Amino acid sequence: QVQLVESGGGLVQAGGSLRLSCAASGRIFSIYTMGWYRQAPGKQRELVAAITRGGSTNYADSVKGRFTISRDNAKNTAYLQMNSLKPDDTAVYYCNAQARGLSGPTDNYWGQGTQVTVSS
Repeated sequence: QVQLVESGGGLVQAGGSLRLSCAASGRIFSIYTMGWYRQAPGKQRELVAAITRGGSTNYADSVKGRFTISRDNAKNTAYLQMNSLKPDDTAVYYCNAQARGLSGPTDNYWGQGTQVTVSS
């Protein structure tokens, strides 16, 4: 029903910036909360930031003041602006959306992930 495609990952030096995008497509009725998660090797997937349809946000303590989540409801797209990147931010970043398709209940959707690598 709903597909999520991330883009914008890559290799950056410590202190640098990257902007991730997550575009939702498919037979969409509505997209509710969108979020970014990350998973580093050997670690559990963790929430980085989330944003409601109305624009309320929450962040992991480790990224507060450095990362900013935003969304464009008209484009069904969420963004994650990452500044002052640290080697500890290295992970695969996944987009998540709570969404309802045209012919189904609200469900939880995931993108395929995009690699972010921060070199020291």
